[in-house]
Amino acid sequence: MIEKNMGIKIGEAIEKVNGKELSYRVFVEKYMAKNQPVVLTGLMDDWRACKDWVADSGQPNLQFFFTHFGKSKVQVADCDTREFTDQKRVEISVSEFVKHWLKNSIQQNRDTEINEANGNSVLYLKDWHFVKEYPEYLAYRTPLIFCDDWLNMYLDNYRLHKDPDSYKKDNDISCSDYRFVYMGAKGSWTPLHADVFRSYSWSANVCGKKKWLFLSPSQCHLVFDRQANLKSSVYNIFDDVSETNFPDFKKAIWLECTQEQNEIIFVPSGWYHQVHNLEDTISINHNWFNSYNLSWVWDLLLKDYNEAKEYIEDIRDICDDFEGLCQRNLAANTGMNFYDFFIFISRFTLLNVVILFHLLGDYENPIWSSSTLAKHLALNLVSIRKIALKMKTGGIAAGNCGFFVDLRETLDDAEFLKLCTGLCRIYGMIHEEEKWSSEIKKALTVDFGDYGSLISSPEELVKFIDYASGKLSGNCSEENFLLSRLEDA
Repeated sequence: MIEKNMGIKIGEAIEKVNGKELSYRVFVEKYMAKNQPVVLTGLMDDWRACKDWVADSGQPNLQFFFTHFGKSKVQVADCDTREFTDQKRVEISVSEFVKHWLKNSIQQNRDTEINEANGNSVLYLKDWHFVKEYPEYLAYRTPLIFCDDWLNMYLDNYRLHKDPDSYKKDNDISCSDYRFVYMGAKGSWTPLHADVFRSYSWSANVCGKKKWLFLSPSQCHLVFDRQANLKSSVYNIFDDVSETNFPDFKKAIWLECTQEQNEIIFVPSGWYHQVHNLEDTISINHNWFNSYNLSWVWDLLLKDYNEAKEYIEDIRDICDDFEGLCQRNLAANTGMNFYDFFIFISRFTLLNVVILFHLLGDYENPIWSSSTLAKHLALNLVSIRKIALKMKTGGIAAGNCGFFVDLRETLDDAEFLKLCTGLCRIYGMIHEEEKWSSEIKKALTVDFGDYGSLISSPEELVKFIDYASGKLSGNCSEENFLLSRLEDA
């Protein structure tokens, strides 16, 4: 059923499910693999944040933030001031933000949805890297169904982008994570957008209420500006949208959802959304990706690269390193470039291969590869292999710019061991196969024989996956389950 709401068309409601009764397998099949949003209840009952951050009145406990985290520097958006495609941001302390919120809190007028008290703007604290800043304060525990998070797991051990010429230890692009706290008064909001890297995200309301408007990837072309070569989207879907710039905007069918306190919403890859705080609200948000949406990440990187390359094409002839400039611009705009992505997927290839060998050595049962965990690892490698083939077809040669992964050096890396141990633990919990969690360090002694040591191109990455698959089959009495999946891909 479709109905109109303030000039836009609203389609069917988003499903709401009891998260306690939702297994990882069902979540993957119904929502993650199908790229469908869902609202989940019952997953926040034991969170410390739901006690410390919420006053007895049900309102945000602003005094707690002022007392315990007041000195933190955070990014705050002015919800009444547009700057390019987003809201204007300033950096202030949490204590300053709390003072502003209290000073301009909404009066007892429930008919207004926007705080216009004293003529001051509504401020919205966004993208606070709370976990990185306060690792000892365990505000929440990531729900199990969201734990297959390659992005944040990686960033806990490595930097996503490292430019030798501009690298700084505390550089935001280099070492930040994608786990955030958001805080905003009633009337604060976020303009229409799709999430960074076209990642998945989940957003948990610790207190307050939000209204979400979603648009599926199949309809996103309807909100892009025809007069700007489809490079910018509608800013606010409730504005008087120009029919000249957005002639098909009214054809879009939106999904609307009201998210209550203690509910978590899963936002799939590539879905555009606009969010309004209907009450004073605090939320915890993660962006992440894994093998199921890794292709979205690569497709977006390629799109952004081509746009950046086109923009500076006129200086190609006078630029000593045009490709290097394109990659630096890509990293500055998105947080990583082709080479960062290549190293990322190469390391995760090695991770999945090592854990498969670990699994093989830890199981005495000859049908070990029929376990759900082994199948998950195999599908991860199939996904990476498909993307490496895409990169190869596109002529991407990471090694040409000095970027490569040294297999033996990586296996000896303490950070890689931590990453491997973490992935083992998470997959053991997800698939309820914790019995195999023996000393992972033994698996890092796997011998790749005559393969060599360096992976410096997508083509070599494909060859390594095929080589590892063949080596696994030589150590397994069964038919090579991984090779069969590669052939089916």
